[in-house]
Amino acid sequence: MPNPLSGKHILLGVTGSIACYKAADLASKLAQVGARVDIILTQAALEFITPLTFQSVTGSRAFTDDDLWGSEAHVIHVGLAQDADLLIIAPATANTLAKMAHGMADNLLTVTALAARCPLLIAPAMDAGMFSNPATQANLEILRQRGVMVVGPAQGHLASGLAGLGRMVEPVEILSQARFMVSRGGLLSGKKILVTAGGTQEPIDPVRSITNRSSGKQGYAIAQAALDLGAEVVLISGITSLSAPAGARRVDVTTGEEMLKATLEEVPQADALVMAAAVADFQVSDPSSHKIKRGAGGIDLHLQPTHDILAEVASLRSARGCPRVIVGFAAESRDLMENARAKLKSKKLDFIVANNILAADAGFYVDTNRVTLLYPDGRSEELPLMSKTQVAEIVMERVQEMLLAREE
Repeated sequence: MPNPLSGKHILLGVTGSIACYKAADLASKLAQVGARVDIILTQAALEFITPLTFQSVTGSRAFTDDDLWGSEAHVIHVGLAQDADLLIIAPATANTLAKMAHGMADNLLTVTALAARCPLLIAPAMDAGMFSNPATQANLEILRQRGVMVVGPAQGHLASGLAGLGRMVEPVEILSQARFMVSRGGLLSGKKILVTAGGTQEPIDPVRSITNRSSGKQGYAIAQAALDLGAEVVLISGITSLSAPAGARRVDVTTGEEMLKATLEEVPQADALVMAAAVADFQVSDPSSHKIKRGAGGIDLHLQPTHDILAEVASLRSARGCPRVIVGFAAESRDLMENARAKLKSKKLDFIVANNILAADAGFYVDTNRVTLLYPDGRSEELPLMSKTQVAEIVMERVQEMLLAREE
């Protein structure tokens, strides 16, 4: 499953801001994932950066206003716009936002934007006072009402030396949003995929907890793979430092009880559930409301099992028929296949992803995994060592196949 941006024609408009250096990084990242990138620089942008910079990172020429008034002036903006899959303007200055909001077309970028019929993504960049000005806010609202996606700006240090809201977001965030926008209309369009990820924490006292080791990387990769297929994604996330992929609706939880509640609220409208979270299996039966002080001796904790989320969902599916596909994970340190098959059967899963957590290249906090997919009919699909991104793509391909087959 290639990155949705691969092979897409992306127009990147660059306006006059010190954040132009970030635009060069964004252009490079777009080219690296296989996009065909055309650059349009305004006259003000040329005061900060050269066309050669962009040509060097994309392999394509960069266009300026000189091209607008050249021999192909009557068609160049149409040629650039007609087959574009997405127009990104980053950085987008207050001046350019004002022009676009009011239909002005006095340079190559704004005339191309007016001619374009593709989705439009803008990343504002300006001083905090300019961004908060009612005129700028009104212009942004006009653009939003027309369906323009606005990402940022961020809080931070500005070129004026002040700090505030106006800093252009980082290229990786724009790239993530662009990836989401071009993936709409995929094979899972109209389908809701529910993904759980990360570990949960069960309190001992206000400062201590019982938890499961988990980085959330595999679950977050599955959420991204589902988005890439065009699905609506709800990501129920336990404790993790990761940022959710653009387009996913993230629901943050801490305890297993909170994850159960959030999952049961979303499941009735979901087409599939991929349960990749590492839910703590035990909780303290009577957590202390105050910090337990360290004394001469130890402490005794009485543990009781947490709720079995997959069992609850299986019961719900038996009663209501949803979700149509349920996928579980089995992270084991011994008897991997036996334990995974037992879980597959008892939870009535459509398939289970089994992995040995003791493997150095497939355990927690690493970017690779080595898993086996097990199915109720006895089939197994052993995958070689691969990135968690690749594992996620295969898992979602199997989910897609099952969902589409059940519609026939």
